[in-house]
Amino acid sequence: MTKRLLPPLIAAACLLLTLSCKQSPVETVPLHRFDKVLFSTPPQQLPQTLAQHRSEFNTELLNLQPDNPEFMALLEGFVQDPTMRDIYRLVDSAFGDMTAESQSLGTALARAKQLCPAIRYDKVYTFISGTFNYDMRVGCNSHELIIALDQYVLPYTARYNYFNTPLYLVNQSRRQYLLTDCMTAIARQHIAIPQNNQLSLLDYMIAEGKAIYFAQQTLPDTPDSILMRYTAPQMEWMQRNEEHVWAYLMQTKLLFETDYMRFHNLIDDAPKTNAFRDSSPRTTDYIGWQIVSRYMKNSGISMQQLLEEADAQKILSQSNYRPK
Repeated sequence: MTKRLLPPLIAAACLLLTLSCKQSPVETVPLHRFDKVLFSTPPQQLPQTLAQHRSEFNTELLNLQPDNPEFMALLEGFVQDPTMRDIYRLVDSAFGDMTAESQSLGTALARAKQLCPAIRYDKVYTFISGTFNYDMRVGCNSHELIIALDQYVLPYTARYNYFNTPLYLVNQSRRQYLLTDCMTAIARQHIAIPQNNQLSLLDYMIAEGKAIYFAQQTLPDTPDSILMRYTAPQMEWMQRNEEHVWAYLMQTKLLFETDYMRFHNLIDDAPKTNAFRDSSPRTTDYIGWQIVSRYMKNSGISMQQLLEEADAQKILSQSNYRPK
């Protein structure tokens, strides 16, 4: 009996070995948890602790000044604030273990490096911002990322009315958007912007389309709704009304408009886009993404070349974009 079972077992083991060799190894990126160090240290010991961790947290993104008495006094007050300590407890409850993020983000960063060899991010920091700035959920420079984890527990901090955060932004401040936010932040850091002071709506659309496309390529298993930071109904509305939105842009001749006040509601975070009834927000971001996707399919250029191409009109023209 045992002898008859042995060959199939060996075959199965060989098959598993072959499959595992074909799979990409799981990448990880270390997460430097400044939030944990800060809030687990007694306030009176902060100067010594930060001095001990000086090399780990030596980044312009945190701009720590352990030798500055005024800075340390502010930091000690921040750590002892009852609301901030409650926020940290919520953050620690939600993000005490970030193994999944470390692996997923590491894999995405490895893909980004393959697509654009110049993009190399090897340090990621986490902290608690203590204020709401939706545009700064994730910050980065040319080689480091920093994540404000308190921005991703907002649905659980409603009892604080976290700095009067609007509900539509609270609903976008969820853990499932964290990886997308990281990759779009990196893309924006590397996207070439036209060298003039009058950016058109099309410039904004294509830049944001590039960021979303970059996130899609580095996080290939992420649903489109997460890439767009949409609810399912918002995604459905956008897909149904893509042609309608494009027709509106053509009819109003807004595409090449440079007066930001005339088109800001089309690109700003908001409950909806005012030009359309019961619409999704940021409708032109979605259109920009579709244009960039078509352009990449038609041109066959590299991701690096896409990020460096600052001519939005060229991208539109060569995309042969036509809404469905």
